[in-house]
Amino acid sequence: MGVNAKIEFPVIEFRPSDLKRGTDGWHRLCKRVREACETFGCFEVVYEKISAKVREETFELMKELIAVPVERKQKNISPLPYHGWVGPCNQVSFNTLHTMTTQIEELNKLIWEKWESVMINYKSLVRFMKYMAPPPGEYEKGLFAHTDKPVSTIICDDQVSGLEIDVNGQWSCLYLLSFCFVVGDPLKAWSNGRLKAVNHRVIMSGEKDRFSIATFAIPVEAKHIDSGEQLQAFASLSPPISD
Repeated sequence: MGVNAKIEFPVIEFRPSDLKRGTDGWHRLCKRVREACETFGCFEVVYEKISAKVREETFELMKELIAVPVERKQKNISPLPYHGWVGPCNQVSFNTLHTMTTQIEELNKLIWEKWESVMINYKSLVRFMKYMAPPPGEYEKGLFAHTDKPVSTIICDDQVSGLEIDVNGQWSCLYLLSFCFVVGDPLKAWSNGRLKAVNHRVIMSGEKDRFSIATFAIPVEAKHIDSGEQLQAFASLSPPISD
């Protein structure tokens, strides 16, 4: 498989004027989201409601939590799958995290509104991740190639590159300035394969560690997902736009 192919990765801005259901702007937004998910299985989201200040404060807090000694982390491990450990958090830190995660969840719902008639019941799981810089002059696999098992994922990083997606057998590196929405296997199943669950990975290079926040939409337990009559609703997702 080739590496570093150049693509025109879709960047979609969620402007307040386009979020009113039934307007031409809303239908255009629906169409762009659908086409991006069909072609790439992901797209970059520009959503100015989440300020740069909140993002910066969240990543600073995240680095502090990750720096906590392993011995201390092991005393606060969550018994739930994929939940990792629960770190110390004062009121100021809690407010920052709550603001960031709440606004990401709002963004997720705005994206999911495009499929509201067939909403899959889910719960959100937020994870903080650190990818170590490799030795000088080397490349290192930070995360193996995979498709996501959650319904969808929203990724926000500290603008240190490393995330790559598979586009027709070629790996292409994404340089995110905002957020990335990623289609997962359940959403692909719901659409009967029309939406693409994109294969992606993290490859590290350079001298900087990479930090990212991933918000996963996890299906509720024992949830059965199929296409069925839902395809008709999906096919009419983007009705004609008036001139």
